Amino acid sequence: MGSESGRRRPGYAPGGRRDAILDAAMDEFADGGYNGTSLAKVAERAGITQQGLLHYFPSKQALLVAMLEQRDAANRSAAARAEGAGEEGGGGHPAEDGGKPDAARIGPAGLEEIVRRNTELPGLVQVYTVLSAEAVTEGHPAHGFFGQRFETLRTEFTRTLREEHGGRLRPGVTPEDAAALLIAVMDGLQVQWLYDQGAVDMPRLLGVLLDALSTPPTD
Repeated sequence: MGSESGRRRPGYAPGGRRDAILDAAMDEFADGGYNGTSLAKVAERAGITQQGLLHYFPSKQALLVAMLEQRDAANRSAAARAEGAGEEGGGGHPAEDGGKPDAARIGPAGLEEIVRRNTELPGLVQVYTVLSAEAVTEGHPAHGFFGQRFETLRTEFTRTLREEHGGRLRPGVTPEDAAALLIAVMDGLQVQWLYDQGAVDMPRLLGVLLDALSTPPTD
């Protein structure tokens, strides 16, 4: 295994090694969390040397950002499927070009699916929580990633809330307000859940918030 640092192993398609490293990182961080995972452990699980890993990801932070980007993409796809599950014919919200469902339209069902997926991987939730707090400082390698991530989420949630829930939000609560609150509550619930998973039911509490932001239905 020590001679694998610079050569592509047989069976890897172009980009395949990078994907294999990210998959290994996902598994390793899910098992060991932020402090319990090293680049050496990820490299070993991926079947390469640490030097080989550093060729693709020059630091632990760079690897974590790439891993979180991959996780976000997977969550968006899962959310789009969840949104479409209850619609006749499935498929989620139609894309403007008639192609794949629009993963940016994340509604309540999609949010609940993302939260449910997160409860299955506490190690990754811990990684996200620790790294997002560290990255608040300007100059941190992940500062730009998290700043862009929050901006994108606010835009996506605002769009969905305006188009699907705008008429049901409580007076004085704008879609922009509700979007920022959703993100804040989801991240805050994750912190509490990491301390005591049995005491915090994230999917249920997300539903409580959505109900609190909406006006009661009228008959």
